This record gives sequence, C-alpha cells and structure tokens, in this order.
Amino acid sequence: MKKILFLCTGNSCRSQMAEGWLRHLKGDKFAAFSAGVAKHGMNQHAIKVMQEAGVDISGQHSKLLSELENRDFDLVVTVCGNAHESCPVFPGRARIVHVPFDDPPALTRGLTEENDILPVYRRVRDEIAAFISGIEKLLV
Repeated sequence: MKKILFLCTGNSCRSQMAEGWLRHLKGDKFAAFSAGVAKHGMNQHAIKVMQEAGVDISGQHSKLLSELENRDFDLVVTVCGNAHESCPVFPGRARIVHVPFDDPPALTRGLTEENDILPVYRRVRDEIAAFISGIEKLLV
C-alpha cells in the first residue's frame, strides 16, 4: 500500500482534511498520514465541515513531522507555502508536490458567525476532495 503524507504548518486543518479524505475515498489503496512543522491542535471548524460531508476526522490528532520518522513515503504533498518552503528532504523514493490550498483560519480571522466562517471551510474541503479524487496520477 502506497503511503501519502500531507504536510502543513500546524497540522490542524488542510492537512487533516486531506488525510481524512484520502482514508475515506481511497483507504483501500493508500495509507494516509498528516503532519506539521508545528502542532496547532485540531481545528473544530474543519472537523465540523468534514462531518457534514460524512468524513469523521475527530479521532485524528495534530502531530509533528518528527513523530512520523522512519516511514518511507511514496508521496509528500505540501498544502501550504510555509510547509513547502521548510519541507525537509525525504530519503528514498518520496515524490514531493506542492498543492497550495487556501487557509480557512487565515481567511476567516476576525469573523465570529459560523454562517460567515463555514462556507470558507466548505469550499476548501471540497477543493481538497477534488484533488484527492485524482491523486493516483501523481504516483505514476
């Protein structure tokens, strides 16, 4: 089974959604992992919009890349600019690609109403799902 890592700054939102989508849509073909260059905890809005789509990520947790040492990844997907710029070298055959999804927490900073916040998270959730649906082409 091919191993795919989604790497982001805080491993709280985009990388967690990507891990959840990969498990949900293609868990029979790929092993999904996510990590960050820092731990920011799980984003509650991300959990909520993923549950709306039938994907439960509430059991996942924010982790550092160092917690996944000694894994030989086939594909590493950086989902934010900071993670891409600070992406370490991965030994072995790992292919590294950068797919810059918008950052919902940054886009909704200062907003207080869920009616304003959740549509941003839903849009990014759906963009990540579309990306995951065609992820096989990156492993050819």
